[in-house]
This record gives sequence, C-alpha cells and structure tokens, in this order.
Amino acid sequence: MDKSAAPLIDPFARAIRYLRVSVTDRCDFRCVYCMSENMTFLPKKDLLTLEELDRLCSAFVRLGVEKLRITGGEPLVRRGIMTFFDGMSRHLATGALKELTLTTNGSQLEKFAKNLADAGVRRINVSLDTLDDTKFAEITRWGRLSQVLRGIDAAQAAGLRVKINTVALKGFNEDELHTLTDWCASRDMDLTFIEVMPMGDIGNENRIGQYWSLKDLRAELESRHRLTDLPLSTGGPARYVQFENGQKVGFITPLSHNFCESCNRVRITCTGEIYTCLGQEGHSDLRAPLRASEADAPLEDAIRAAIALKPKGHDFDYTRQEVAGQMTRHMSHTGG
Repeated sequence: MDKSAAPLIDPFARAIRYLRVSVTDRCDFRCVYCMSENMTFLPKKDLLTLEELDRLCSAFVRLGVEKLRITGGEPLVRRGIMTFFDGMSRHLATGALKELTLTTNGSQLEKFAKNLADAGVRRINVSLDTLDDTKFAEITRWGRLSQVLRGIDAAQAAGLRVKINTVALKGFNEDELHTLTDWCASRDMDLTFIEVMPMGDIGNENRIGQYWSLKDLRAELESRHRLTDLPLSTGGPARYVQFENGQKVGFITPLSHNFCESCNRVRITCTGEIYTCLGQEGHSDLRAPLRASEADAPLEDAIRAAIALKPKGHDFDYTRQEVAGQMTRHMSHTGG
C-alpha cells in the first residue's frame, strides 16, 4: 500500500476521522470558566495564516479525516475567516469531507449564518450557559444575550441545525436546568451538558466550586422525564438520551466518566501544534514542517509521527477534591 494513502491509525487501532482546529485564541467574550478577564493573546506572527490552515486541513482530509470542526477562541472573530470556510467547501463537493462545522459563542452568527450555510455548513454548536440576561453578562463578562439569541434565530433561518452546549456550573445554572431543556425543545434544538474542564488559569475562580456532576444533573432530569439511552454517536464524546417528547440531550463527562475508548479525534491549535488528547500536555509541532517546505510529504510525515504518540486516554480527575490532571494551557488556545 502506498504510505501516503494509508489511513491515520493510532497505537490503539483507532482510525482518526475527526479533526478540531482552533483558528484563533481570541474571543469577544471572557467566560469565567475559560479565560481570565485580562488575557494576553498570541502575537499574530505565531498564528497559522488562513492559507496555512487550508493546507494543513487539506492534508488531514487526504489522510482520511471526514469531519472538520472549526473552533477558537471565537472562530468568527478571525478576520477573513469565511475565505477559509469557502475553501474547505471544495472537500465537501468531492465527498472527501463528510462534514464541516463549528463551535461558536453565537455573537457573530447574525452576520455570518447565511455565509456558513452557503459554504456547506449544515449544523453548528452554540455555547450558551444561561437564558438570564444578567447572569449571561456575569458569566461572559463582555457578552450580550440578545445578540446571541438573534444569532441563533439567523442560524435557524439559514437552515442550520443548532445544538446548544451548556457548561454545568454549580450554583449558577442549576436552577435553569428545566428552563434550558424546555427552551431547546420548543425550538427543536438538541442540548448537550458539559462538565467544567480544568484548562488554564482563570484568575480567582474555583474549579471545584464550579463543578456540577452530570450524574446529579441527569438524576434531576429524571425527576421530570423518562430518559432512554441512545446508541447515538456524532463522532464526539457525548452520550445521548432521548426524552419522551423526542428531544435529545447529551452529556459530556470528562471528569466523572472517562470517554476515551473510542476517541477518533485530534486537535490543532491556532499556532499549528497538534494535541492528540485534550487532557494531556503531549503535543507535536506541525507549523515548522508546514513552513519549511512547499511539498506536503514532510507535513504528512509529521502528522503520522504525532498520531503514533496518541495516548490511550486523559488524566482529568476530580475525585480527590483537587484538580488532578489540570492543563496549563487555556481552552481558547487548544480549541473547544
């Protein structure tokens, strides 16, 4: 078999089909569980250019990646980002890429929703932790809920399937659990709850104080609904249940339940580092081989070498009331 055509297989026989790429570490929000308020962002020269991002993602598509998720930071604040989405649409046209999608805070969707749909994006994830204006301003520090809601309206009007991602935060949105699920059901949007992850220095915020176990959250949902476990997978780490009304709700539990056994994804940072596990510090540099040669062979060799180092699983652990396995880098650098 031609080595260049061989699929990406990690040491645990998992085929790598899913790539998550951060296109910027910048964001127009400062969510308290993600960033400190006064962030120092990376120099522009350190970031991959849009052309480099295209070349890098195209290499992964050649090597068998079928799902590409664009993240940040907030990906839609990257200047000229639609030229990148438009470029990636050529891989959708050939059928090599099965899905092009993104995770967004929703702030720029009113402006970009139709362009994203035109580029072949069919579904998006919107991060939203509360439906209360005051609490939204508090948790995002800089955000306005009305702007995000208009963005969701625009996305649905453009024909995009919207899924809401909600970080479960003890003492913050516990009282909105049923409000959020009912609101998503009324708009035909799936909903996924995520346990807060130990990523980066966030100032004075307390990780343990924020942590609301999804086991407890699920028990509260079961007090009102009959939940049926689904064998559904969208390529990510969520486990899904279905309500009696047909609504799907997902749970991403990196802390109370390890979901690594079927991991088929890797992450690229906005500076061209590949992290083969979100919860490990191990990474490899793809920017140097990308910039060192116009030929793609050195880049593809570097990708294969990185995949050969992919670990079996992550080290996140909250069971001892301390944050074991905490990562020093911010989620906005690695990509959500």
